[in-house]
Amino acid sequence: MDVAILVYDGFTALDATGPFEVLSRLPDVRVRFVAATPGTTAADQPGFALAAGPLEDMDRPDVVVVAGGSTTQGFLGDDAILSWLRRVHGTSRWTTSVCTGSLLLGAAGLLRGRRATTHWYELESLRRFGAEPVPERVVEDGRIMTAAGVSSGIDMALHVVDRLQGPAYAQAVQLGIEYDPQPPHDAGSVAKAPAEVVRLMTDAMRRSYGPSWAELTPTTT
Repeated sequence: MDVAILVYDGFTALDATGPFEVLSRLPDVRVRFVAATPGTTAADQPGFALAAGPLEDMDRPDVVVVAGGSTTQGFLGDDAILSWLRRVHGTSRWTTSVCTGSLLLGAAGLLRGRRATTHWYELESLRRFGAEPVPERVVEDGRIMTAAGVSSGIDMALHVVDRLQGPAYAQAVQLGIEYDPQPPHDAGSVAKAPAEVVRLMTDAMRRSYGPSWAELTPTTT
């Protein structure tokens, strides 16, 4: 089984490494990081990079994972990435994304008429691609599975393992990586975080990330 994880300069590290940690435990699997510009691909936080091969290294992957990042908007018109996504989705068993990676699926035309999710800051932007935004951690619609922000990629990958190998295998992988989140605060979503924390983080995102794609593009009619 082949798994392709798409990255690009400015991807978020856990968007790629979280699913890698889970999916690399599938039987007889080959997981590869790929990029439109192969080589050392830097994450959006200093000090972390991945070695990525060319897109052609994975021309018929069984599972596709599209990482998100702080630079995703800049790749929404990248013909190499979008054409590859359309092509590999034609034969994949699962096409998935983490965080803002779903915007790339949308730009490739793969989310039209589908339910999907992404990082809360960009959730409404999915409408620009004809998708129905759903504020859930993992959303499955047909062969496409999208995950919300960053850490939710681990949940999404466990869902994929469940679909491919069954619940017992997925539970074994979850136990193997001891995935049992117990954060000090229940503030991991807009629905749960205090209003002042949501405002603080929204302001921080606006300064570091910029406007959402929905704000930058006209409403689709």
